Amino acid sequence: MSGEEPIIFLDKVMLHYGDGAPVLKSISASLYKKSFYFLTGASGAGKTTLMRLLYLGIRPSSGQLKIFGKDVSDISRREIFEIRQKIGVVFQDFNLLNHLTVLENVALPLKVMGETEKQRENQAKEILDWVGLGGCFNAYPDVLSGGQKQRVAIARAVIIRPEILLADEPTGNVDEQIASKLMNLFYGMHKMGTCVIVATHYRQFVDTFHYNELKIENGRIIANESSFDPKGDSLA
Repeated sequence: MSGEEPIIFLDKVMLHYGDGAPVLKSISASLYKKSFYFLTGASGAGKTTLMRLLYLGIRPSSGQLKIFGKDVSDISRREIFEIRQKIGVVFQDFNLLNHLTVLENVALPLKVMGETEKQRENQAKEILDWVGLGGCFNAYPDVLSGGQKQRVAIARAVIIRPEILLADEPTGNVDEQIASKLMNLFYGMHKMGTCVIVATHYRQFVDTFHYNELKIENGRIIANESSFDPKGDSLA
């Protein structure tokens, strides 16, 4: 996209653990605001590893990674915290805090941002109602099903209206009706300006929603350049 700086920029990014073979060999991509991407690839291809890189959970072994225009190769803990404040993440293992209620888990990012208790509660209730968990405000994560935990994690990720949303298999534990509703939520965020990246093995959604597909193969991102639209709009 001429004239617009990517919100995420990767140039020949490589990652390996210790002396092992590289998990990501040479990842290059430019991702933009108000865009939607499906991240696909075989099991073990490196989808989750790439998500962790983008959330700054790990650093590249080599190559350049820039997020919000900032090179992350040598940034402080404070700068990492500031970047993460603009990123919503849905992990496969949910990462919910078992000593907090569902409402408190969802409202937690707003607490970190300094919102008042009333503001936190109202916004958390609204998003939980939307994902079908209006009756679970005071429940604790250990009594929830996997699908319910997934929706709590998604509500917590989107409540801050992040500039980047990273969702790792966000529909893996819910039925098709809920999955479609969640995809529509991600679509709405994309239209409002969020860069949405959904890692998935669910081929039906990739084929139904005609967004860009970034496929990891042999440690590299393979894009279909003939239909690739940086903004990720429908390519019917």
